[in-house]
Amino acid sequence: MHDMMVSRTAPDPAPEAQASAASNPSFSPLYRQIKGLITRSLQHGDWKPGELIPSESDLARRFGVSQGTVRKAVDELAADGLLLRRQGRGTFVSTHHEERVKFRFLRLVPDAVAEGERATPQPMDRQFLECKRSRASQEVARALGIKPGESVTQIRRLLLLAGSPVVYEDIYLPGPAFRALTAERLESYRGPLYALFESEFSTRMVRAEEKLRAVNAAGQEAQLLQVREGEALLLVERLSFSYGELPAEYRRGLYNTRHHHYRNELN
Repeated sequence: MHDMMVSRTAPDPAPEAQASAASNPSFSPLYRQIKGLITRSLQHGDWKPGELIPSESDLARRFGVSQGTVRKAVDELAADGLLLRRQGRGTFVSTHHEERVKFRFLRLVPDAVAEGERATPQPMDRQFLECKRSRASQEVARALGIKPGESVTQIRRLLLLAGSPVVYEDIYLPGPAFRALTAERLESYRGPLYALFESEFSTRMVRAEEKLRAVNAAGQEAQLLQVREGEALLLVERLSFSYGELPAEYRRGLYNTRHHHYRNELN
C-alpha cells in the first residue's frame, strides 16, 4: 500500500481512518506529509532564507488541513533547523547569516572553559591557501554522487584561533554550481562560508553527516598545523546536504586537539 498523499483541498482524515492507516507501516502521518510539502517549497525557493513564511492558518488553508497539523509540521522543521520561530513576529526560513545559526556546524571548543560555563564554538580566523577547479577522485565522486573525473571546486584553508592554526581543511563542491567561486571572493567575504554559499550560489546546507577518526600528522599537514610529524590529529570527514537530501559539499578536516576538543550534543 502506498503512502497516503495530501490533497491541497482535502480535510484531515477522520480519527478512525488515521488509526487504521497508522497500523500500516508504510503510512506517513499527515503532519509529516505537510512537512514534506513545506520542505519542497523551501527547495523550490518559494520562500528564501531569512524570509517570513505564511502563517499557520494560511498554510492550513493552502494544504487543506487543520492548523494543528501545520503547527506540528512547522515544529519539526524548526527543530531540524530549517525554520526559525521569532516570538511575536512569525516563522522565518532559517539562514546561515543568523547569529544563532552561523556556527551550527562548528564543533571545536577550547578545553579551558570556566566551570559551569557552556562550551560553545568560537569564531575563527581563516587563511585560504587555494581555490581551484579539479577533477573528482573516486572518494570525492562517491561522496558527492557524481562521476569520477567530473569537475569540482576545491578549497584548501586553515582555521586559526588566537593566531594559531587548529584546523586544516580540503573542501570539495560540485563544479557546475560553484564554477564562479574564486579565491578573491573567498578572501573578501567576511561571513561564514555557508552563508556565502547560500546567498551567492543558492545552496543552503541543511544537515551534515560526519565520520571521525584519529590519524597521525604527515609532513605538510604537520607543518601547516605547527605540530610534530606523527602527532595525533582528529580527522573529520563531513558530507553536507542541501534540500532534498542533495549532497552539496564534501570536506576533510584535520583538527589539532592539543588545547581543544570536538563537542557534540546527542538527543
